[in-house]
Amino acid sequence: MGGAAVLTAVLSPGPAVERVVSGYLDHLTVERGLAANTIASYRRDLRRYTQFLAGAGVRGLGEVAESDVAGFLAALRAGDDEHPPLSATSAARAVVAVRGLHRFALLDGLVTGDVAAEVRPPAPARRLPKAVPVEAVVALIEAAGSVEGPRGLRDRALLEVLYGTGARISEAVGLAVNDLDRGQAVVRLAGKGGKERIVPVGSFALRAVEEYLVRARPALAAAGRGGVRGGRLFLNARGGPLSRQSAWAILRSAAERTGDASLAEHVSPHTLRHSFATHLLDGGADVRVVQELLGHASVTTTQVYTLVTVDKLREVYAGSHPRALS
Repeated sequence: MGGAAVLTAVLSPGPAVERVVSGYLDHLTVERGLAANTIASYRRDLRRYTQFLAGAGVRGLGEVAESDVAGFLAALRAGDDEHPPLSATSAARAVVAVRGLHRFALLDGLVTGDVAAEVRPPAPARRLPKAVPVEAVVALIEAAGSVEGPRGLRDRALLEVLYGTGARISEAVGLAVNDLDRGQAVVRLAGKGGKERIVPVGSFALRAVEEYLVRARPALAAAGRGGVRGGRLFLNARGGPLSRQSAWAILRSAAERTGDASLAEHVSPHTLRHSFATHLLDGGADVRVVQELLGHASVTTTQVYTLVTVDKLREVYAGSHPRALS
């Protein structure tokens, strides 16, 4: 190939962007069978991409550079006179559409490279753990204990242990009676990967467990065949080990009995664990101590809770400092 021919190939803009977008959408509709709403979202995102490229003077798909794709992502996040800034989730959806377009063009032989392959969608905002105020935790525990008979004593003890130790629900229901050392006020928890940790137990949890062991567990155990099976601490109404699903149902029922609609709607299996960590940090605990108590392998995992407490610090600062507010 002569020098002029090589120069022509290099300068060739390739197929018009609009034409490739149309072919790609047809491919998604006919060959991939995507839902109409999904196709509409792709069409909207790719129309905006086409307009962005046109504004940058790009004539065809072959002229698009990686910097153009990255610039489009930046424009989505920044917004303009006609478009508000997009959230990370919405911008990620648009980038996925653009990456799909360029991948389609490469596989169809319309371009010689995929310039969008290295442009990563933005990570969604990190969801902060949901913690509830101390008074809401107390209301949950009181509501759990309001059930008559052995179940109420068991449910109160379970929630006290969850909040008092930061245990996962699976760790709490897996406890054996001997895992709790009432003399030393500690409990041995079996975490992820079989890793064990020793966690202090507060006086409220200890009293609740003691009352459950004396007044409720023997009655629950008697309902089972062959006595207490496996020596589990928390038993169900049939004398067998309490399951994770049953423990979650106990928490949810207690939330409903508080009469707090918001609490009932947002309570989750990790609510008390998140609250345990957040309240410790609010009280001045070192993040590495909380890491050990939670059984996190890395302090980075625990540090997400510090983002929650920063909000509290801002609130206190705004209400206390004489020059915090204009």
